[in-house]
Amino acid sequence: MVLATLAVGLLGGALELSAQGPAARWLISGFAVVIALLQVRRMVKDLRAGTYGIDLLAVTAIGSTVAVGEYWAALVVCLMLSGGEALEDYAAGRARRELTGLLENAPHTAHRLGPESGPDSGPTDIPVEAVRVGDRLLVRPFEVVPVDGVLTSAAATFDESSLTGESLPVERVRGEDLLSGVVNGGEAIEVRATAGASESQYQRIIALVREAQESKAPFVRLADRVAVPFTLGALGLAAGAWALSGDPARAAEVLVVATPCPLIIAAPVAFMAGMSRAASNGIIVKSSGTLEQLARVRTAAFDKTGTLTHGRPEVTQVHALGLAPELMLALAAGVEQYSSHPLAAAVVAAARAGGAGVPPAEEVTEVPANGVRGTVEGRVVLVGSVRFIARETGSTPDTPPVGHSGVHVAVDGRYAGYIALADELRLETRATMSSLHRAGVNTTMMLTGDGEHVARHIAQQAGIDDVRADLLPEDKVTAVQAAQPRPVMMVGDGVNDAPVLAVADVGVAMGARGSSAASESADVVITVDDLGRSARAVHIGRRTMRVAWQAIWIGVGMSVVLMLIAAAGLLPAIVGAWLQEVVDLACILWALLAMRPSRSERTESTRMARELAAAGTAPGDPAAALR
Repeated sequence: MVLATLAVGLLGGALELSAQGPAARWLISGFAVVIALLQVRRMVKDLRAGTYGIDLLAVTAIGSTVAVGEYWAALVVCLMLSGGEALEDYAAGRARRELTGLLENAPHTAHRLGPESGPDSGPTDIPVEAVRVGDRLLVRPFEVVPVDGVLTSAAATFDESSLTGESLPVERVRGEDLLSGVVNGGEAIEVRATAGASESQYQRIIALVREAQESKAPFVRLADRVAVPFTLGALGLAAGAWALSGDPARAAEVLVVATPCPLIIAAPVAFMAGMSRAASNGIIVKSSGTLEQLARVRTAAFDKTGTLTHGRPEVTQVHALGLAPELMLALAAGVEQYSSHPLAAAVVAAARAGGAGVPPAEEVTEVPANGVRGTVEGRVVLVGSVRFIARETGSTPDTPPVGHSGVHVAVDGRYAGYIALADELRLETRATMSSLHRAGVNTTMMLTGDGEHVARHIAQQAGIDDVRADLLPEDKVTAVQAAQPRPVMMVGDGVNDAPVLAVADVGVAMGARGSSAASESADVVITVDDLGRSARAVHIGRRTMRVAWQAIWIGVGMSVVLMLIAAAGLLPAIVGAWLQEVVDLACILWALLAMRPSRSERTESTRMARELAAAGTAPGDPAAALR
């Protein structure tokens, strides 16, 4: 359309220069009428789809300029319309860059290896949809991991930026989980599939991205409604200028600068830019309307396990009596390595990380619901509950700190101390609560099924305002429905969080390690294991809304000023048409600012970084536990 308009302009100019003025007028006027009819057809189609807005002014501007003989001005209006649409496509495409990149990187082929001992162990290319759980896959250098799996090679380096926004390479070792969509480094590796393509992380994210690209925010529909009074006002001003001056050209001059393209360009571009920026930060926003809700959030509620905390028990303290802490931890780990208790793995991991190692044990016997008994380096070691150790030793074991679980230890019939374990608070949790308060969130809540004492201990550490403990999933739903002030953002990660995420005004799923049910019911999915991204999502929402409104009012304000000048007879139609193009360009460029953080956001990021640095040693550090 742009090229056709320019071609007609060149041909019309040539006719004018060759003294063929009437022919130039008929050519340009006819072309402008065709453009107007195309706009009318699109306007009718939009009305049937339930949307309305600015097309009437565009058609009126073209028709009025043709009617009064300002055919060159009509051609500039056509160029303005086609050029504005082209700029909108370019700007929206640039804003979608992060989202579209996810789709373009989607793997389509996997290299399946045959049985390790079989003659057919070479790779066979298959569609990624044909991969089954347990398949051995070869991932060549710089290829995308096709499905979720476990690394079976010794070690490898991956680029996870498309999923998490992390710009630095990430190292993984044998046995670690890999998410589909990460890019392999410079060496070929082997992976064992743990999910099919449809259940893999990357495909879930792609589904969310498609929802995001196809959505239309309530805010954008509001911009369409703003266009209606703007159109009526412009028509009234044009009619008044015509009536007072007696010159119909005055009405055409007003209408030329009244085309409110900012209302259909600025808001969508700003929202897509904000969603793109969120995606680059590991935050997938399912609909652009969610950005408006994020900007208005006044209450933030959080699940505890796996959201405010790491979701796994870790050794936080070794309290030893009469033995060195390292020795007691090693003796306990020696028998715990044979136990199936959920806390046993944490004890063994702490002993290995602490450098003492895990010695072998003999004659190990597990006492159901009590603990484990065995012989380590000639010593009889008992590890288990306070009741078990008290009964076996006849002593009264010490009490672990509030909010901790205790694994008690006895050596050669004597009480030796306890190992304190806890689901430790995430390092970034307290900084996240502070950042949310600075973003305008009035109240932070914790909703958990844990007991009151543990919940309040965690809440005090995190800086949570309101604590609700001993809750069932339906109780969480009731709590969010009754929460004030609104809107309410709920952040969770587990299957039991899916109902409350769905009922919240904004549901945010910690999708990096959370359940697919939580991700599917949420409005926002955080693809990196970082609670701080929930606060960043609120800041991005506020920035996006602010930029969208600014772009709209900049465009409307400039158009109103130009209309008043035109109504006074001081702005020829041809000049006004070009100035309106400048207005459109200014609105688009301003809307794209949503892709960049504001100065206050950069200050906020610096403040959060300082708070994280001040938080000290990361929770679960075995060296800290031994100290």
